[in-house]
Amino acid sequence: MASQPTLSRLTAMLAREENRKVLHEALVWQTGRRLRAQQPKGQKLKQVTVDVDGLPVEVHGHQEGSAYNGHYGVRMYHPIVASLAETGDLLDVRLREGNVHSANGALEFIDELLGRVEKEVCEVAAVRFDAGFPEEKLLAKLEERGTPYVARVRNTSVLQREAALPRFMNSGVPLGEPGTHLYEWEYQAQGWSRARRVVLVVLERKDELFPHAFWLVTSWRKEQMPAQALLEHYRQRGTAEGHFAELMDVLAPALSSARRPKSKYRGQPPVQRSVSIDAFANNEVRLLLNALAYNLVHAARVLMEQATGEGWGLRRVRERVLKVAARVLLHARRVVLVIGRESASLWQKLWTKLGSLSTAHIT
Repeated sequence: MASQPTLSRLTAMLAREENRKVLHEALVWQTGRRLRAQQPKGQKLKQVTVDVDGLPVEVHGHQEGSAYNGHYGVRMYHPIVASLAETGDLLDVRLREGNVHSANGALEFIDELLGRVEKEVCEVAAVRFDAGFPEEKLLAKLEERGTPYVARVRNTSVLQREAALPRFMNSGVPLGEPGTHLYEWEYQAQGWSRARRVVLVVLERKDELFPHAFWLVTSWRKEQMPAQALLEHYRQRGTAEGHFAELMDVLAPALSSARRPKSKYRGQPPVQRSVSIDAFANNEVRLLLNALAYNLVHAARVLMEQATGEGWGLRRVRERVLKVAARVLLHARRVVLVIGRESASLWQKLWTKLGSLSTAHIT
């Protein structure tokens, strides 16, 4: 095991701008390589969906760039993260200050990411994101490059009063009956350059006096994606949120790097001071390394599901397959690792699936 000073030097080296760029690119490269290896020969993914969201990472200190976020009620970082909806792989993660808006830096993040995904994985079918992201520059950029999108729109009083509920209530749809009712029209929000297709979703629940309503904005035309199909497509974001939760719960990235200049050394002022570390960049490296580790464990999870026919969570893979008791036997020419019978059975299944991966088009 590497010592703490060695790990600190490694993190500082990876925190250089050129090295962080490689780590960002490695996530998509890693995903593309795994998918090509697991696809039957001659087949490949044709279309995918990219889910984008903000991720709260709580900190316990005054790390550079962290801040109190009133929405979450904690001191935190607020990174932006993207995943591949069809497979659950993480595609990229970028660290941001704790009090930034959800859409801060989203345009550059998504535009660069889509280029890498189209190069390493396949054509991008759509982008999904939550209510904090729809803004004119981002929506216009996606429309310019021909990438369909669906996003939730903030439930503003203007949208309720002037556009949505009055029109819906006069549309003939029976209110008060439990169920989901959909209504759509062209709507131009303040700050938008043009009107866009908006779908109103009204949820009537039993024993509730008022219906729950929210809005979706999309670049798909009605004939391409009817309202009901659009709602079902958007609701699949819940799977991505589950993967993000696994990252935070199982791997639990600790973004604890901070500037700690020494005022004294052995009771005396230091003769020479080294350049202070870039704590924010160091913490982004820690987050990227955790994302890469997530993809590796996720790959093992997928293989175990295929081998056993059962569902596997990330924690189960870690506790049952990776984190097992072992005994080391040293011989003259080899080292033998002895593990329990149950764990050995799982490892045998994992090795069998690893051996079956196609290597014809991995590079």
